[in-house]
Amino acid sequence: QVQLVESGGGLVQPGGSLRLSCAASGSILSINVMGWYRQVPGKERELVAEIGSRGNTRYPDSVKGRFTVSRDKNTVYLQMNSLKPEDTAVYYCTADLYYSDYKGLPTAGRYWGEGTLVTVSS
Repeated sequence: QVQLVESGGGLVQPGGSLRLSCAASGSILSINVMGWYRQVPGKERELVAEIGSRGNTRYPDSVKGRFTVSRDKNTVYLQMNSLKPEDTAVYYCTADLYYSDYKGLPTAGRYWGEGTLVTVSS
């Protein structure tokens, strides 16, 4: 019913930039919060950035000043600058939304993308 599809990952040198995109599609009625998380093997998934429906944003200290989250309707973007090797991870987008279920009733849910790999290395 709902899909989140990410794009934009890849290999970049330290100090470089990448822009991730994530488009949500399906029987979506409204989206509250959209965001990005990342995960490396052996560690928990951590918040990278999130943006509310009114444009309010939240970042952890580890990326503040380097990453910028934005959204346009049902698409969320993550602009990553001054990338460091420790930013290497699989990045997942997420959306807290209401969708229309098979009965046509509004239903709340959190959806995740499949992830895109970002590698920061020289």
